[in-house]
Amino acid sequence: MTATTSRLLALLAAAALGCSDPPPSEYPTQQVHIEDTTLGPGDIFEVRVYKQESMSGAYDVSVQGTIAFPLIGEVVVSGKTPKQVEEEIRVRLADGYLIDPHVSVLVKEYKSHGVSVFGQVQKPGRLPYTPSMTIVEAISQAGGFSPMAKKNAVTVTREDGEKKTKTKFTVPVESIGDGKAPNFYMRPGDVVWVPERLF
Repeated sequence: MTATTSRLLALLAAAALGCSDPPPSEYPTQQVHIEDTTLGPGDIFEVRVYKQESMSGAYDVSVQGTIAFPLIGEVVVSGKTPKQVEEEIRVRLADGYLIDPHVSVLVKEYKSHGVSVFGQVQKPGRLPYTPSMTIVEAISQAGGFSPMAKKNAVTVTREDGEKKTKTKFTVPVESIGDGKAPNFYMRPGDVVWVPERLF
């Protein structure tokens, strides 16, 4: 075997290795519970007050981090969890307006805590987070994969705010879409990177 042939075989082997998908890492497959995620400007949530239809409805958090609620007026919600907002509205309604009010808050969209999708997608950028969002939905909202996407080598970087650490997952998105791998559920703040395939 000549030196030229050896070099050619080595290049072909390297190219083949570059085309193969990396093994997926172990990643969480349960739906994400985000009750501890704080609200911020632009977020949308629904308030339900039992037997009080006129007070129940959807509210957008203003740029000042507040909402205007019937009877009690301005409520500061920015930096508070949905449970904390529930409790504040309940306490203020019970203070001379309603007897033993039952209040629930259901977040519809976290615009203040989005997810980012970069790399080989049609519309890279930041997306609003919605409860139970999957990685397939996130990439779909980013316009889907580009023709050069390496679909089973997608990485997701997740930061743990309390521990100040970052974890990176390798997620086989194409296999998930084909029903061959368990789903990956997003968290607010996740950063998705879709690499480019060589060929």
